[in-house]
Amino acid sequence: MSAITSAVPSRPRSRPAGTKVAAEGLLPLLAVAVCFTLAQLLFVVPGLNPSWDETVYVSQVAPHIPSAYFSAPRARGVPVLVAPITLLTSSTLALRWYLAVLSGAGLFLALRVWRRLRPTVVLALAGLLFAGLWVTQLYGPQAMPNLWVALSGLAAVGCFLRVAGDRGDRRALIGLGLALAAAALFRPSDAVWLSLPMAIAGLFVRRCRRPELLAVLVAGLALGGAQWIIEAYVSYGGVIARLHRAGAIEGGISWHVAISDQLRTLAGGPELCRPCTVPWRHRTSAIWWFATPILTIGGVLASASARRLATALLPALCGLSAAVPYLLLIDYAAPRFLLPAYALLSLPVADALTATARSVRPSWRPVGIALVAALVLVQLFSQHLVLTRAVRAASDDAGDYARIAADLRTYGVRPPCLVTGRLATPVGYQARCASGQFTGHNQNTTVAKILTTTRHEPVAVLVRPHHKPPAYARQWTSRPLPGLRVHRGYRVYLPPK
Repeated sequence: MSAITSAVPSRPRSRPAGTKVAAEGLLPLLAVAVCFTLAQLLFVVPGLNPSWDETVYVSQVAPHIPSAYFSAPRARGVPVLVAPITLLTSSTLALRWYLAVLSGAGLFLALRVWRRLRPTVVLALAGLLFAGLWVTQLYGPQAMPNLWVALSGLAAVGCFLRVAGDRGDRRALIGLGLALAAAALFRPSDAVWLSLPMAIAGLFVRRCRRPELLAVLVAGLALGGAQWIIEAYVSYGGVIARLHRAGAIEGGISWHVAISDQLRTLAGGPELCRPCTVPWRHRTSAIWWFATPILTIGGVLASASARRLATALLPALCGLSAAVPYLLLIDYAAPRFLLPAYALLSLPVADALTATARSVRPSWRPVGIALVAALVLVQLFSQHLVLTRAVRAASDDAGDYARIAADLRTYGVRPPCLVTGRLATPVGYQARCASGQFTGHNQNTTVAKILTTTRHEPVAVLVRPHHKPPAYARQWTSRPLPGLRVHRGYRVYLPPK
C-alpha cells in the first residue's frame, strides 16, 4: 500500500473546453450502459420468474403479498430499491424492466466517476468487460443486492482517489460517503470488506492521510448500516447476536477455501451451490477467470509505468478484499458473490489490454488493437453462450414456483392462505399466501399456529420427493404437482375441509 504514496493522481491542470467535448467523452460510457440494458431486456428478462431470494426481498414492500421471513444475514437495500415499482404494480415484467434500466444507469454513473482518473477508452473497455459477464447480465434485472454493491464499490473507490488527489473535490467527497452508504445498505459486511484497503490507505498513505476522508468512510458505512444495526437490537438482541445468527445460517464463518466451489458455478449455475457437490462442467468457460489475476497484475504494472499506479492498485486491492469472505471463509458458492470483485478488477484488466495494444511499434499498432478487440469479442461471445444456459436453468427453477402456485389454486388454496414446507417462501409469493416454517433457519411459526390457521383459511404443506409429511399432516389429503421441470416429485398435503 505504500506504493500509493507517490502515485495518487493529482488534480488535472486543464479540463476539456465546452460541454460538447465533455459530452463526446461520455458517449462511449453511455453506449456501454445502453448495451448492458438492452442485453438484459433481450436475453434475460423474457419469461424469468422471481427467484427464491427475490421473493423474500420483494415481498417486504409489495402490497397484498404477505412478507416472507427476513433472516439475519439480509439487509433492506433491495426492498428500498424496488419499492417505487412494487408499490405501483405487481407485474414481474415491470420490475425486470425497471431494474434493467436502473442497472444500466448505475453502471454509467459508476464509470463516470472515474473520468478524471482514467482515459475514456479504458473506462469503456472496463465497463464492457464487466457488463459482458453472464453473471452481470443475469443479475442486472433481478432484485438481488450483489450487483448494486459492485456498482457502489466501483463509484466509492473512484471518489476516494479523486478526493485523495484533489482536496477541493467536494462532490467526490460527498459521492464517497453516499456510495459507501449504498453498499452498506445492500450488504453491510460486503461494504466493510470493500472499504478496508481505503481505510488502510487513509491511515498509512501520506497523501490519503486526511481526517475528513476517514470520517466520510466511517460515516458512509454507519449511515448505510444504521438500519441493519437498529434491527439487530430490536429483533436479535444486539449486533453480536445478529452476527452470530447470520453466521449460523451461513454455515459458520471460518477458514474454508471455496475457490473450487466458485469454479463449479462459472458454467451457468447452479445459482447457489450449497452443498457444492456438482461436477465441474464446461471447464473452458473458466479460462477468463484464471486470466483475470494475471491481467490484473499486468494492469497494475502498466499503470505504474504510466505514473498512475494508484488508479489500478487501489481498485485491485479493494476487489480482492471484497472477494476474501467468498473465496476463503464460507463453504458454499454462488456466482453473484464475486460481482463486486469483478467490477473493480475490470479496471486494471482493461489497463493491461490497452497497454498490450499500444506496446507494439506504431506501424504494428492496428494489428495489436485488432487482436485485443478479437480477444474481447471472443470473451463476450463465450459469456453469451453461458448466459443462455444460465437463463434457461433459472427460468426452469423459478418457473416451477409459478407452476406449483397454479396447482394450489386449482386445489382451492387462495388468499388469504398459508404455505409451509421446503419451497414455501417462493411458492407462497407466487400464490399470494403467507409462508411459514416451524423448523430450520427460517423458523417463524409453530405447529400449533399452523393447525389454528387451518380453521379459517387454506393451508398447504409442500413435501419433497421420497419424504414423509410432518406428523401433523400425515392424515391430510395428498395431491400431485405435475409438470415440474426441476422439482419433480413434490407433493402437496391439504387438510380436510
